[in-house]
Amino acid sequence: MRIGIPRETKTLEGRVALVPAACGDLVRAGHDVYIEADAGRLSGFADSDFEAVGVKVLPDAAALYGKAELVVKVKEPIAGDLEHLREDHLLFCYLHLAAEPKLTERLLEIGLTGVAFETVEEADGSLPLLAPMSNIAGRIGVQVATHLLHQPQGGRGILLGGLPSADRGHVVVLGAGAAGGNSARLAAASGARVTVFDKRQDRLAEMMAIGPNVTALYPYIETVGDFVARADMVIGAVLVTGARAPHVVTREMISNMEAGSVVVDISVDQGGCFETTRPTTYADPTYKVDDVTHFAVTNMPGAVPRTSSQALSAAILPYVQRMARSDWAEMESLARGINVRDGELVHPALKS
Repeated sequence: MRIGIPRETKTLEGRVALVPAACGDLVRAGHDVYIEADAGRLSGFADSDFEAVGVKVLPDAAALYGKAELVVKVKEPIAGDLEHLREDHLLFCYLHLAAEPKLTERLLEIGLTGVAFETVEEADGSLPLLAPMSNIAGRIGVQVATHLLHQPQGGRGILLGGLPSADRGHVVVLGAGAAGGNSARLAAASGARVTVFDKRQDRLAEMMAIGPNVTALYPYIETVGDFVARADMVIGAVLVTGARAPHVVTREMISNMEAGSVVVDISVDQGGCFETTRPTTYADPTYKVDDVTHFAVTNMPGAVPRTSSQALSAAILPYVQRMARSDWAEMESLARGINVRDGELVHPALKS
């Protein structure tokens, strides 16, 4: 199989889909692996690192896509990438098509087969290729929001953990999966008061076990509204596999928050779980609604590309190895990950 790894073109996206060690395993298995020049530079991997394990470095995107049968990248293809994609390509990356109708339409026009990392699903319902980036996004969300709470950034001027004679900050986390769970753990470790909402009792129990400063509750609409209004920081991490995220926090709830509070929508890739969410980039990451700072960058793990690339590569390599075989679609988890094929929508969440 000819496997191609293009350079990411999304704004300030430094990740690379496969690190040199992973590429080396593919080369040893007999595959031809190609990478676009400088694709790994921002993750700390030079072209020479890839060449040392037998990868062929190609000068530009046209050459890369021209050689590849299986295209493995991190983020969804954007304008420049779409010019090079062909009907015979097998595309493996994050797609988030529920929030991208124009991209969906374009991929259907091309007629390729697109398998989305975020919808590769094991029999137990786990999402092994989404989890590592969710873990990172959950931590980044709290780190960024903590800084945005500082007064020079327009925040309320609150230290999350408080001090003797000073209140602790209050963090509300919506969703206790991989992203929300990591947000809750980091916020709790800082000493903040943390309230986590989720519908699953097992996840609520897991959150309560973090420590005495964590409360775990069922997300009744009125209860969510009450807690959001009193929060200094709200982290949105709601996920419905393959589908557009539901709006859990309304515009009215945002208007009831104190000026200088911060909300982070990790669900932004799937459309966002705040009614006030609009996608941003690291070039211009925040905006305000009713004096509440919103952070809704669509590639949050891209801020730490070295760490993210290592984690992502380790997660996706076994699946890439299988996709390089002609019978790859017989693997049920990969079959569940197919979003588009032969000009048609395949994933049930996209057809509903």
